[in-house]
Amino acid sequence: MLWNAHAGQLWRRFSIHLRREVAKRAGLSQRRFRDHARVSFAKVAEYQKRGAVHFHAVIRLDGPSGADTPPPPWATAELLTDAIHAAAAKARVDGPVIDGRAHTFTFGRQLDVRTIRSADFNDGQELTERAVAAYIAKYATKGAETATGALDRPLKFAAELAQLDISDHARRLIRTAWTLGARKDLEHLRLRAWAHMLGFRGHFSTKSRSYSTTLGALRDARAEWRRAQAATDERPTDTTYVLAHWVFAGTGLSDTEAWLAASLEPAPGTEGEPTA
Repeated sequence: MLWNAHAGQLWRRFSIHLRREVAKRAGLSQRRFRDHARVSFAKVAEYQKRGAVHFHAVIRLDGPSGADTPPPPWATAELLTDAIHAAAAKARVDGPVIDGRAHTFTFGRQLDVRTIRSADFNDGQELTERAVAAYIAKYATKGAETATGALDRPLKFAAELAQLDISDHARRLIRTAWTLGARKDLEHLRLRAWAHMLGFRGHFSTKSRSYSTTLGALRDARAEWRRAQAATDERPTDTTYVLAHWVFAGTGLSDTEAWLAASLEPAPGTEGEPTA
């Protein structure tokens, strides 16, 4: 749980070290590096079956203005690969001290760096831009519920766990996050709010602004398309179409709420007795 809670910050430290390592290998200062090249990435977080988060990322060296400008001659795949290894080894996050034991989080030995356009990346076939996007999308659609059977919504009460159809392993992970979240020395991690995500507080997908188009640009394009469609619509402007379909969902409490309410009712014959 503590690893998941610090994984996002560890990636941030890695990205900072990566830019420094690339600049050092290019013989440039941090300030001068920005005038020659830019490091761009897109990553997704994936849950292993044991519940720990790991990252899949596409990392790229571009020119100073991003993908619109070619990288400098020294920006080779070998230089970037070496910088990634060095940055991953240096990235570390100091965690909390619990019961006298200090925790420090680093990346493990399971670091797999491969050049995307090399023949050994995809069974002897070079990858297209569409294939790279599909690679990222594959892991972006895999969540904690796929790997461990965890939840897609926050918990309100720990008692809800007893009624959920999840594996014992997932239930232990969530309960551990909930229990740790009650500690004052860990309240900054907000583990109870993120217990359903097994303690992971980061976004499942992030990217550099210069890696590709932005979500804002995509929203603007969709809005513009809808406006164009509305302008060419041949339907009369004074006609109103109302489409509605109603389905009775039910009344009363959900199964979980009913179980919780019943557990709070006093036992027969004890009404009015003082409680400790």
